[in-house]
Amino acid sequence: MTNTAAPAPSDVSADPVERTGLALLVIVVGVLITAVDTTIVILALPEIQRTLHVGLASVVWVIIGYLLVITVLATQVGRLGDMYGRVRMYELGFVVFIVGSVLCALSWNEASIIVFRLVQGVGGALVTANSGAVIADTFPPEKRGRAYGYNAMGWTAGAILGVLIGGAIVTYVSWRWIFWINVPIGGAAVLLALRVLRDRGERVPRRLDVPGMVVLSVGLLGVLWAMTKLASESLTGSVLVSLVVGVVLIGVFVVVERSTRQPMLELSLFRVPTMSPSLLAAMFQSLANFAVLFLLIMYLQGVRGLSPLHASLLLVPGYVVGGVVGPLAGRLADRVGPVLPATAGLAIEVVALAVYAHLGARTALWVVVLGSVINSTGTGGFFPANSSAVMKAAPPGVFGIASGMLRTFSNVGMVFSFAVAILVASHSISRRVAFAIFVGTTTLSSRVSGSFISGLHAAFYSSMALMVLAALLSAVRARPVRPAAG
Repeated sequence: MTNTAAPAPSDVSADPVERTGLALLVIVVGVLITAVDTTIVILALPEIQRTLHVGLASVVWVIIGYLLVITVLATQVGRLGDMYGRVRMYELGFVVFIVGSVLCALSWNEASIIVFRLVQGVGGALVTANSGAVIADTFPPEKRGRAYGYNAMGWTAGAILGVLIGGAIVTYVSWRWIFWINVPIGGAAVLLALRVLRDRGERVPRRLDVPGMVVLSVGLLGVLWAMTKLASESLTGSVLVSLVVGVVLIGVFVVVERSTRQPMLELSLFRVPTMSPSLLAAMFQSLANFAVLFLLIMYLQGVRGLSPLHASLLLVPGYVVGGVVGPLAGRLADRVGPVLPATAGLAIEVVALAVYAHLGARTALWVVVLGSVINSTGTGGFFPANSSAVMKAAPPGVFGIASGMLRTFSNVGMVFSFAVAILVASHSISRRVAFAIFVGTTTLSSRVSGSFISGLHAAFYSSMALMVLAALLSAVRARPVRPAAG
């Protein structure tokens, strides 16, 4: 079937440089708002639990449920972008995200906040999965690294705002306002997107992989439910059944994908030599790094007795440095290729994890700040370079799918990172106490803080091993390969 080109931009009088600059601004705002909603909700978990009477083992689904929806839908909404226009789906994502935010702000019990966060996740999936494809459509290959660098800066700025605004809102106002603030920001972004963004990519007819999506959803849900239960209580028959069924269904998902005409994961992309290591590096980096924020909050609140706001403020300098490094690393990736900045970034993150693995009950707090700066420098180097590598390797007709696959692999790492970290850390202390420390509902007594610190050290060392694996996968791309056919 012949591809149908997207309509030409209606505003031909606009300066192309100005238009691409405004387009990048809209994309960065989209990433920023989703980043705000990640860090800001972490700080609000204790208040959400107390106000809505959410069970201890259920409150983490306010975060995990959101990430799980983004993980499962990433490739599908990226495919919708290829079919109906990436910009159109990106703008729809903002609208759904705003609606989800309003519903979350109006939540009245445990079930409502979790369900409405799932709605918010649908909007987040549409925004994050299509943002990389919109950049690929808007910028030529030699300038994409820089654009992805600014995109990474948007995530960092959002994380900072989430920490600062979230801490203030939770401490002095109400946790409901962490969702209300998304409405004016998202609304302004939608209006600007309608004005400056234009679909430039070709429309490609595709089908959604509903069977694959359902099987993967149930499989991941089974494994995650079992792991979160194990983080707060002992192994039971129902937990074991959930874990086994989940693992089996993930295996079934692979079989389903091999026999599906247009699978959820475009397996043909794995034949592009640089694609597989890039996607796997993203997954292991997220698996290792997303847990760091949780572990540090556990250390600072549980061991050092700091408030959520004070604990989070210690991480702000790292986010600032990461925001500066992102665009610089993106430019470097444009000049020398993505392998060097991406691999160097992962190696730097290993150093940061080594610093965290030596934190003690009386370690100076400036060490935490130093570790945060080192870690953010590494992430600022990795993300734009790795994103550029994936989109440069992908044929133009599948930018949406490639962007969605990158988000899928990264989010799979994120949703499992928390569960793995808590399981390792809780090995040295009561699971329920460890879980309560994570959500900020209790602190440690001096009697058990030493053993808990040992558990945190083990978790950081396990993250180091995963980060080393990500760095090795990234370095593999240095081998000479033939460019992919367009």
